[in-house]
Amino acid sequence: MPKIVVKKDGREEEFIPEKIVVAAVRSGATPEVARKIAKDIEKIEKEKIESSEIREEVLKNLRKESPILEKRWLAYDESVKRLYKHYKDGLYG
Repeated sequence: MPKIVVKKDGREEEFIPEKIVVAAVRSGATPEVARKIAKDIEKIEKEKIESSEIREEVLKNLRKESPILEKRWLAYDESVKRLYKHYKDGLYG
């Protein structure tokens, strides 16, 4: 199971499977599907994993369930990134 996630900007953080579950559920997946996706990613045998690899695995699994779920996750992911960018840039402070 991955222990560390390497973010796009090089930062490292602890791998928390629940983050995958929450994002998948918020994008429309059932809790059961979301937990299955997180468990599939937990099975990857690497000490460190790139966030982009997690993203691709989530998308691949959602696509298997339903192309609509994949599209919803992409929209959710984009909205979260947009909000983070505004927060980081001080627009909400």
